[in-house]
Amino acid sequence: MNSKIEQIIEEIEEYIENCKYQAFSNTKIIVDKEEIDELLRELRMKTPEEIKRYQKIISNKEAILDDAKQKAGAIINEAQIHTNNLINEHEIMQQAYAQANEVVKQATAQAQTILDSATQDANNIRLAAMQYTDDSLANLQNIINHAIESVQTRYAALLSSLEGCAQIVNANRAELYPSGEEESDIAIAEKAEAAKYMEQNSEDLSLDMLNN
Repeated sequence: MNSKIEQIIEEIEEYIENCKYQAFSNTKIIVDKEEIDELLRELRMKTPEEIKRYQKIISNKEAILDDAKQKAGAIINEAQIHTNNLINEHEIMQQAYAQANEVVKQATAQAQTILDSATQDANNIRLAAMQYTDDSLANLQNIINHAIESVQTRYAALLSSLEGCAQIVNANRAELYPSGEEESDIAIAEKAEAAKYMEQNSEDLSLDMLNN
């Protein structure tokens, strides 16, 4: 809606547009002094009222703007405080996460170190046990091999001695029958008895040789 001053100004403009030009002029017009004075007087009368109204509107606008600025400032301050709280909480959470990750990292490294040390110790113990067992088995193997060699040597000596005895017996027998006569029943019996005696006493003889 147009104000009173604007309406009066429009009336003045309309009045001027409707005035007649002076003779031989395109710029000068003929006006009714009383009518134009009336319009101007009304304009002067309405101006203070309009100014007051504008001032009131301006004041209201300023009050509205001030109130809006205050509310906006309060909202901004509240938002800033909330943002700062969120930032602080985020930083605290980040620090907590960082500390937790560091603790987990240290614990993992410590556990890995303990595991590596235990694995190394277990490997060392296993190698030592294997070495000790191998040394014991090697020693036992040497004892057995030595025993086998000793038995084989003594057994060979025993066989050699028995063979010597057999040859002596055969020679003695040959002397009993120089003409090739057949052996009598008594000689055969004596030969069997001697062989039986040698068989029975060969084990004792072997033991005696081993002991010697």
